[in-house]
Amino acid sequence: MDARRVIAALREGRAGPDELAWFARGLASGDVSDAQAGAFAMAAFLKGLGSEGRVALTRAMRDTGRVLDWDLPGPVLDKHSTGGVGDCLSLVLAPALAALGAYVPMISGRGLGHTGGTLDKLEAIPGLSVEQDEAALRRIVGETGLAIVAATRDIAPADRRLYAVRDVTATVESLDLITASILSKKLAAGTDALILDVKIGSGAFMQTAEEARALARALGDTARGAGCPTTALITDMSQPLAPAIGNAVEVACAIDTLRGTPGPLAELAAALGGRLLALAGASGKGGTGAGQGTADEAAARIAETLSSGAAADRFAAMVAAQGGPADLLDAPDRHLPRAPVTCDILAEASGHLAAMDGRALGLAAIDLGAGRRRESDRVDPAVGFSDILRLGAKLDPGQRIARIHAATDDAAAQAEAAFRAALRIEDAPPDVPPLIHEEVS
Repeated sequence: MDARRVIAALREGRAGPDELAWFARGLASGDVSDAQAGAFAMAAFLKGLGSEGRVALTRAMRDTGRVLDWDLPGPVLDKHSTGGVGDCLSLVLAPALAALGAYVPMISGRGLGHTGGTLDKLEAIPGLSVEQDEAALRRIVGETGLAIVAATRDIAPADRRLYAVRDVTATVESLDLITASILSKKLAAGTDALILDVKIGSGAFMQTAEEARALARALGDTARGAGCPTTALITDMSQPLAPAIGNAVEVACAIDTLRGTPGPLAELAAALGGRLLALAGASGKGGTGAGQGTADEAAARIAETLSSGAAADRFAAMVAAQGGPADLLDAPDRHLPRAPVTCDILAEASGHLAAMDGRALGLAAIDLGAGRRRESDRVDPAVGFSDILRLGAKLDPGQRIARIHAATDDAAAQAEAAFRAALRIEDAPPDVPPLIHEEVS
């Protein structure tokens, strides 16, 4: 077997599991050239892999590196979001799950396109390191119940190689390669059960219900085919999930939710966490009570960890274990960075907030410095938008729609113009989409 034969077989729609597994190993070992990796990605993009091929490639990419195995008294659980704006849910859900006896070794990523990255948000916390080796990951998870970290170089190295090639060959959107990329890393973390948060709307990569369902089914079927119980929710991203877009400002929102402030973050954490705990229990991975009961009963327990402060305690312990300040939740204003310029975006007329272009808002935050246009760009953890009103809000002249956090006055002025251009204000109240559109099991 060699790369040319595998590429030809894939191009002709007859590549089998053995060929795909060989190619994944070649990506990790260097036996496959960049040109061959690009040809493979384009062939997969145009011809597809099929369900059996997706499972084979995912498993093979997972197995090109270290696959963690855990011996813990509770289930090892994880969540993946397909990306959006104002989505700091991992900072809420992971500690809530840990507070109920689950263990969450969450391998996360940085911002992609117009969407924010969990690692960038966490790095807004002074001293906190997301770069942890396996020994440290095991220690932190064992002590606190959770860790949110970057993938080490020995986790799914084939994916790191193939993703870099996809990024420059216009094949990032391949459903099969998206699936293998996401799941090879999640399954390498030794996950017992997985919940998928597939976003739909103006701030998501998936713009239509058909696209979102296709991705949810591909991810779910492939994860289950690789031996990991999985379910998916299709959730709304027609507006930011949190009332903020940025890094420090989103951490502040997550802390408010962990302290018991209600809102979409808390509601979605309960829904996803409840289904994940029920899934773990139904699959025999419930451990010592973490996965017992129905999804609704488990969702109520997730909500209780937020109102009682139990989830906040877990998050505080994780932050300290990863090098951050031990008193972050007691004094977030003292520790989280602040932008030198803040100003409000005010309504200019009466009406209702009818729509937002989530992609445009995400890009406006990146232009402020909250994300990267190029891999080498430096992220400013302090900048972004906060206090963003929800769709359907009734506006009066002079009412605040959002607050800008910027490095300079000029940057703030440009951000205000971009933010206003992303809004649609109408006289009549709009039909606001539900937070959860559907479940794909």
